[in-house]
Amino acid sequence: MSEASQGQRLNWLLVETGLEPLAAKLAVRFEEYLSLLIRWNARLNLTAIRDTEGILSRHFVECIACAQCLPDGIGTLLDFGSGAGFPGIPIALCRPEIAVTLGESQGKKAAFLHEAVRTLGISAAVHSGRAETLATQFDCVTLRAVDKMEAAVQSAKRLVRTGGWLVVMTTEGEVERLRESLGSGISGLELRKMPGSERRVLALAQVGGICAG
Repeated sequence: MSEASQGQRLNWLLVETGLEPLAAKLAVRFEEYLSLLIRWNARLNLTAIRDTEGILSRHFVECIACAQCLPDGIGTLLDFGSGAGFPGIPIALCRPEIAVTLGESQGKKAAFLHEAVRTLGISAAVHSGRAETLATQFDCVTLRAVDKMEAAVQSAKRLVRTGGWLVVMTTEGEVERLRESLGSGISGLELRKMPGSERRVLALAQVGGICAG
């Protein structure tokens, strides 16, 4: 399959999993993101999934699903430990009304994020350092493929303003540990199945609401 048709392939995968397809111009921007990711991944370990189909079906579809599921009214968002830009870059592409900050402490990955922002022409900012050092709070903080879940979630929760959202892309097997890590001060944990997977879920928690019992 030629590179020029990858946007069509992505839209086919989105429709197959019950999601809204992308407008043609937006699909082309995801093609550009895919091309950049594959080039950089050849010399820098951005993601263990290296084949085009895997990137489209696992990374892009799941992150677009996350973007489409985010509650209305989010003005600012931090992608905590952004890595290759998942889900922050797809959110910036799909939800341009949201001011996205990509937080990444590893210098080479942060360099990729700077290049992706420049190449794709998105208005996202890159924080080249540990997200925990940020003094700002955000309407939403996202996490995906989290290492050291307990510490990461607790740090991320402190960066969410009262009434804002913590959104974690995780697996069903990690949900109870996630609940324990979040502790009090959230108004419950809503789980949504990720498309094309029996195990992966999107967990949404509102911070500063009535504590879940």
